[in-house]
Amino acid sequence: MSRVLGVLNHKGGTGKTTTVLNLGAGLAMRGKRVLCIDLDAQGALATCLGVDYTYSLTHLLLKQVRPQTCIVHARENLDLIPSDRSLLEAEGDLWRSEDNWQARRRLLERMDGMEANYDYVLLDFSPSVSLVGESGLMFVQQLIVPVEMTYMALVGTRQVIRTLRTTGQLPGYNVPIYLIVPTFYRRRQRKDREVMDVLTKYFSDKLADPIRADVRVAEAPSYGKSIFEYAPRCAGAKDYMRLVERVLSDG
Repeated sequence: MSRVLGVLNHKGGTGKTTTVLNLGAGLAMRGKRVLCIDLDAQGALATCLGVDYTYSLTHLLLKQVRPQTCIVHARENLDLIPSDRSLLEAEGDLWRSEDNWQARRRLLERMDGMEANYDYVLLDFSPSVSLVGESGLMFVQQLIVPVEMTYMALVGTRQVIRTLRTTGQLPGYNVPIYLIVPTFYRRRQRKDREVMDVLTKYFSDKLADPIRADVRVAEAPSYGKSIFEYAPRCAGAKDYMRLVERVLSDG
């Protein structure tokens, strides 16, 4: 059975796209069939994977193509539905819909069971609240929340929790937080240890091992590579592989 996981924090710069990229690449390396879907108009995933495309998530949400048409093969076992700034057009179309309920179900209905072709589907959410994002929440089964070692990232995490509480009041919405992933962690920094203490206090059962700050993790996307392709022996690669193993062990 496929698992559909979303990666979301309502603060930018928390390592959300990097987590989708490297978690997806690591799962694919372990022989799992993976589909990444970019819900962010910045369209970073296609750049990070170094792929070109003709059709995007916009065309899918506007009902112009079937899912198979906008799926790009990025690596062995790793596919992508890319996005770009045209996603704002799809957002406008959802807002103009006379049926808000159907607008929120658009992604779920357009995928039409395509997730069954994959072991894992990973959604990269925009930090901004949007109908495209709400449509993504209708599709995902669990959320992964990356948290940068800053107090503002904690605020973004609280906003995610409030969003889930609000949407949880609607039929069909029941998306639990699966993992909290600390990112850009520097053990010697007092601030980082304090933020980790807060995360441990409130999310101990959901807290993943931290992803250490590593310049090579930041460099890899500029070369169109995952961290496993760019610097497989670095600290960041080891940390992301631990995250991969955690996800695999949880079924």
